[in-house]
Amino acid sequence: MPGLGIRNRDLGISILDEWNLKKPSAEPPTWTLKIVGRILEDGVDPDQPGVVQKSTPLYPKFSTFFKRVTISLDKRLYPNNHIIMWENARSPAPHEGFEVKRKGDKKFTVNIRLEMHYVPENFKLSPALTEVLGIEVDTRPRIVAGIWHYVKARKLQNPNDPSFFHCDQPLQKVFGEEKMKFTMVSQKISSHLFPPQPILLEHKIKLSGNSPVGTACYDVMVDVPFPIQRELSALLANVEKNKEIKTCDEAICGIITKIHEHRRRRSFFLGFSQSPVEFINALIEPQSRDLKLVFGEPSRNAEKECRSDFFNQPW
Repeated sequence: MPGLGIRNRDLGISILDEWNLKKPSAEPPTWTLKIVGRILEDGVDPDQPGVVQKSTPLYPKFSTFFKRVTISLDKRLYPNNHIIMWENARSPAPHEGFEVKRKGDKKFTVNIRLEMHYVPENFKLSPALTEVLGIEVDTRPRIVAGIWHYVKARKLQNPNDPSFFHCDQPLQKVFGEEKMKFTMVSQKISSHLFPPQPILLEHKIKLSGNSPVGTACYDVMVDVPFPIQRELSALLANVEKNKEIKTCDEAICGIITKIHEHRRRRSFFLGFSQSPVEFINALIEPQSRDLKLVFGEPSRNAEKECRSDFFNQPW
C-alpha cells in the first residue's frame, strides 16, 4: 500500500545489447549492454508513437530507485571481471541508466540483480508476522501500527493495565509470550523483518541475428512522491533560502553599523587633528553646561573656578 505522499507507478526497465562484429582486423569485436528505465504514467510510455503528449511531473532518475545493481557475466568468458556492481552509497549521484562494454563474440546469459531502494525502508515480513497482518512487505512504522490495530480489533488490550496486551495464538508465534508491552513491539519484531527480495533478471546476449540490437522490457512497481510533495520540498527549499537571505541581511546590517561607527570615529579624530584647541573647547563646553544643570548651579562660573584665586577666598 502506498504511504502518505507516495503513490505506486510502473518503472519500465529496458535492457539492450548492441554488438559490432564487423570491426577492422586490428580491433576485436565488442558488445555493449545498457540498462535504462523510466516511470510510465498509467502504464504508457509517453515517448511511444501515437501517444498524446501531456505535462507529466518530473520523476527521479533511474538509479535513485535502487540500492545496489549487480551484473554477472559468464565467468568462463570473463574470469577477471565477470561481476560489475554499482552501489548507491558509493555513488549517490543519480544516473539515467547503466552501461557495460566488453570484448567478445560468443553468446551467453547475463544475470542482473536489482536491490530496491525504499524511502522509508521496507522490510519483508516473516511467515508468522505475515499470517497476523496479511502483508508481505511494508515499513516498520506501518507494521507496528498494523499490530496495534490487530490488538484493538480483537480486544486483546489489558483492561487493568492498558500498556500491556494479551497475545492470542498467532501473536504467540511472533513474540513467544502470553502478554506483551506495547513499547516492546518495535524491538521484538526485528527478528521477523528481513531485506526485501531483490529483482532477478536474465538477459541473453546472442551476438547474432538480423539486427545488431537485442531488447528486453520489464515492469517494476515503485513508490514515487506525489507532485504536491515535490512542491512541498521546493517550498522547504525556499524557506531554507529565506533563512540564508535573512542571515545575509543581518550580516549586511552589522557591516553598515560598523561603517557608521568608523565614520564617526574618523570625524572625531579628524576634527582633533585639524584644530585641537577649538575641538577640545567645543567638546568641554556642553559637558560643563550639563554639569551645572546636574548640580543645580547654572550661575557658577567654571572658568573662574579653574583659577588659583578661587581657592584663596575665605570660605
